[in-house]
Amino acid sequence: MSGVTETVLRALAGIVGEEHVGVEPSALAAYAIDGVAPRAIARPGSGAEIAEILRLCAAEKLGVVPAGSGTKLRMGPAPARYDLSLVTTRLNQVHSYDPGDLTVSVGAGARVGDLETLLEKHRQLLPLAVPYRSRATIGGTVASGVDSPLRQMHGSARDFLLGCEFVTGDGTIAKSGGRVVENVAGYDLHKLFIGPLGALGVLTRLNFKTFPLPETSRAILGVFEKQDGALDLIGKIRHSALTLSSLEIIDPSLAALFARRTPPTEPGLAPCGPWLPATAWFVVAGFGGSEAVMARYTSDLERMAGEAGAAGTALVGDDKWPGLWGRVREAIPLLLDASPAATIVRASVAPSRMGEILTAARRSAERHEIPASILARGAGVIYVAFLPETAGEDVFGRLASAAGELVEAAAAARGYCAVPWCPAEVKSRVAVWGKDRADVALMRRVKQVFDPAGILSPGRFVGGM
Repeated sequence: MSGVTETVLRALAGIVGEEHVGVEPSALAAYAIDGVAPRAIARPGSGAEIAEILRLCAAEKLGVVPAGSGTKLRMGPAPARYDLSLVTTRLNQVHSYDPGDLTVSVGAGARVGDLETLLEKHRQLLPLAVPYRSRATIGGTVASGVDSPLRQMHGSARDFLLGCEFVTGDGTIAKSGGRVVENVAGYDLHKLFIGPLGALGVLTRLNFKTFPLPETSRAILGVFEKQDGALDLIGKIRHSALTLSSLEIIDPSLAALFARRTPPTEPGLAPCGPWLPATAWFVVAGFGGSEAVMARYTSDLERMAGEAGAAGTALVGDDKWPGLWGRVREAIPLLLDASPAATIVRASVAPSRMGEILTAARRSAERHEIPASILARGAGVIYVAFLPETAGEDVFGRLASAAGELVEAAAAARGYCAVPWCPAEVKSRVAVWGKDRADVALMRRVKQVFDPAGILSPGRFVGGM
């Protein structure tokens, strides 16, 4: 069933060292995808070692899935072939950091939380406030395309990723972009590596633009009886001169979840408590700056919330903001932990059409009798989590139907929708990557160029690539 022979294992040990090759069942299980475990694990310590490994795997026709700490392995379909898990956690060096130039270059295996700690010492930030903060690696974060609440101000990774080094499926070491903004020229090939789950190459080093850390940060909480009021406030903010760091809509179900649960990834978070009632829609508008800026933003946001018909507003200061921000950031693992068959749909539409998706989500949840929680970003990204209390064939069928309806609703709203997190039994019944894309043929040609043997994350990306 597998080409990972003793000869292959000896070759891997010769490349990375015997201590960095794993075949123990417990180690393999940690990198299983939908119950499918690799036959071996290799932990290379350099791009050159990764190149040797991939040349070996291409010759042996072994399926390879790049991974970091494994926090994103639940995303996407299981691989068609899964012989080797190529774990990049040893590539965790900070290669260069120039606070004056606002640039940093790090290995793909560096952890997001560790990099944040380093940047905070220099009053800077990288806007990758992604879930699994303490474990997620930089490479895995970029390769999975997971977004951040900070995209409201800074955009997604494609807006501040300056370049990267990577290894293609045939073992070629290559790079794209540069280390500083002035050096970025030519084709932005590095942007192809945002989101395809390692299907094009293995990231080894990434270069980012960093940003100044605000002097202080806080949020205004707008409380609304219905979603229309929350959307009205989002629209007013979008057409104002305010530059917010984050802008989120929380539905009553998610508010209840925030109030009673702590994300398993951040067990030390302060509780939200009764000040976040579970009967309202909330707009959480985060902002930062000097005290003068804080005062002006607070006044303007309270005024706009009143004009949108808010039942009330609250300033979320130092005592409450960390607990709420931590839950917004870690919403994905919190939601996945809340149900034995959690299914999370991600839709991206124009902000003006967010209401169509929110309404479709609530109707699908009611129609299929599945509890649902919603987190929507002001930039037009909406996460709908269907959270049944039990799992089973009937539940899986209803989940697939509900998710499929949202895929269709997003297409009708001229947007895009995928189902990045769901049980394997649901993945087999739903279009995980959404409706067929017009550019799939072009994407296949790109895949052929970067991975001619088709060994990298086979079957994990769009169109079974």
